[in-house]
Amino acid sequence: MDQPTDSPIPSMPGQRLARGVTRHLIALGHAPLAEFVPAPGLRVDVVSVTPRGEIWIVECKSCRADFTADRKWQGYLDFCDRFFWATDGDFPSGLLPEDSGLFVADPYGAELARMAPLARLAAARRARVLRDIARVAACRLARIADPAAFIEAA
Repeated sequence: MDQPTDSPIPSMPGQRLARGVTRHLIALGHAPLAEFVPAPGLRVDVVSVTPRGEIWIVECKSCRADFTADRKWQGYLDFCDRFFWATDGDFPSGLLPEDSGLFVADPYGAELARMAPLARLAAARRARVLRDIARVAACRLARIADPAAFIEAA
């Protein structure tokens, strides 16, 4: 049987970090989804459902300027049980809020450097976020399996 080839490395620094974090989360048994929109005007880099049903959001920051320019990240807190940053090993992690988690990542993997505190979502919000994650993931999978179906539906 042929071995699958490794996926290409993204060219954008944040996407490279997201790739490594996603690989790590998969190894932990999570179901991660990249570039998820929890509400209009917000787009998280990675959202993940843990084996226990927690919802984690990971925001990838490739440099100081990327972090300081981000004014939306606090809005992500309303859509997760735990919030994390992902940076590379050269990022000045002292800039990041202490009350959030941290992954140190590269395109090939990540390491959990600091666990995020748990802030459980309300049941109604959790149900809505889980439904939205499932719908987006299912549509992405269907688009891969049959791209023409999405062209015809438009």
